[in-house]
Amino acid sequence: MFESDAPDPLPTQSAIPAASGFEDDEPPSLPRRHSLWANVPDAQWNDWRWQTQNSVRSVRQLRNLLPFAPDELEAIGRLEADFKLAIPPYYFSLIDPTDPADPIRLQSVPSPLEAVSGYELEDPLEEDKDSPVPGLTHRYPDRVLMITTPNCSMYCRYCTRKRATLTRGGWEGVSADDERMIEYVRKTPAIRDVIVSGGDPLTLPIGKLRYYLENLKAIDHVDVIRIGTRVPVTLPQRLFDNELVDLLASAEKVYIQTHFNHPREITPEAARVCKTLLRAGMPINNHSVLLKGVNDDLGTMRQLLRGLLRIKVRPYYLFHCDPVTGAGHFRTSVWKGLQIMEGLRGHMSGIGIPTYVVDSPHGGGKIPLMPNYMVSMSDDAVVLRNYEGMLVRYQAEDKPTSGTPTATRGVSNLLQGSQTQLMPEGSERMARRRAIQIAEHTEAMETHGCGGDSHHEHAGNDGAALRPGVSLPVLAAAHANGNGHANGNGYKNGNGYGAHD
Repeated sequence: MFESDAPDPLPTQSAIPAASGFEDDEPPSLPRRHSLWANVPDAQWNDWRWQTQNSVRSVRQLRNLLPFAPDELEAIGRLEADFKLAIPPYYFSLIDPTDPADPIRLQSVPSPLEAVSGYELEDPLEEDKDSPVPGLTHRYPDRVLMITTPNCSMYCRYCTRKRATLTRGGWEGVSADDERMIEYVRKTPAIRDVIVSGGDPLTLPIGKLRYYLENLKAIDHVDVIRIGTRVPVTLPQRLFDNELVDLLASAEKVYIQTHFNHPREITPEAARVCKTLLRAGMPINNHSVLLKGVNDDLGTMRQLLRGLLRIKVRPYYLFHCDPVTGAGHFRTSVWKGLQIMEGLRGHMSGIGIPTYVVDSPHGGGKIPLMPNYMVSMSDDAVVLRNYEGMLVRYQAEDKPTSGTPTATRGVSNLLQGSQTQLMPEGSERMARRRAIQIAEHTEAMETHGCGGDSHHEHAGNDGAALRPGVSLPVLAAAHANGNGHANGNGYKNGNGYGAHD
């Protein structure tokens, strides 16, 4: 077995002062180590077996490592039997012990809020009802999910599969249920994609993981084997083991689905194992969960997604937190998720933008949500909105307009009138565009000998006067501020939108 459920004793330890500049690092951040383990030799610290054996597994151990109020300790003590606790020293060291609301602590350390009842379900996604054989969920036509183990390297407090991870221990050898899952895939040619999950499949003994990978690789109609794992985040030392990496690579069809939620989880150790997996030929996609107090603000989410791009991990999904037992305090409104998505599209690289989804109750599957980008529509065209607030008429079909233009205004004019776009006042992009026009105009005037102090004014393409002694940045800024100049294309800075045909 990967782990023992028996807690290991830890010596009494007072709270550790936070490292300076704790939030200032750009991911990957600097390596950190709690002072309790400061003198552990690097060879042990980098050994996943040592990390597992020394994981924090009880409230009794936690009280010696973090400050708690007496009533808080009593409350989380009552929760101990309801959900397993395990935090490897590596992941524990990412916690700022002086901050009760630290985002790493919130994900890993029990909270009294887990006992507060609300809209909570044991199996919110109804995976068990879509299970034709024990341990396998077949919901989508061409995909199945296998629960291969109840064990994890670290037990997330918001886990949607608590009903499975509550199981203590687990079989090291191949069981009859394992064989039934493989046989079901083998006999169902519609299945193209198999998600090997748990728990965490990278906590399996090598022999049992090899059983799954070799059998799935041998099934011709299986194109993709996805390994759902948080090991690169919570216990990257497990992937310092070349034998495990070689086994994953040998299956040839493997994709890694990992789970970073906060930029501080992107450490040099995590970056190292992600690059190792990529070099071995395995693409890496990331699932994040939207968690109140952890990543439910735009700045943190942008930092997380940009950090993932730095280590070449593709942001894939942003999940709305499931209504699972004990996780109600993590759940934001859907509007918060849409607000964050509004601040991503157009503001950062498209390859860094995940799909925001609600995993529907009653087994409805993943339903994508996004801000409204289609504003209105007609028989001839649609009006679309971009991230700037720019509204554009878009004619999708190559056909004559069905009606005659009508004198009207605003969005209606885009659909039925003569305008093709409306641009908000003060657009940075348009200011840059005007600055380019001014620079090109100035260069052309100088080339033809018209520059210098003898030219007091000359209208540019957008109607702006070029004045001696006014620098280009100042002039561009004046344009950006919206001084009411009209250009030759019909663009006009007004109090809101300007027409630009």
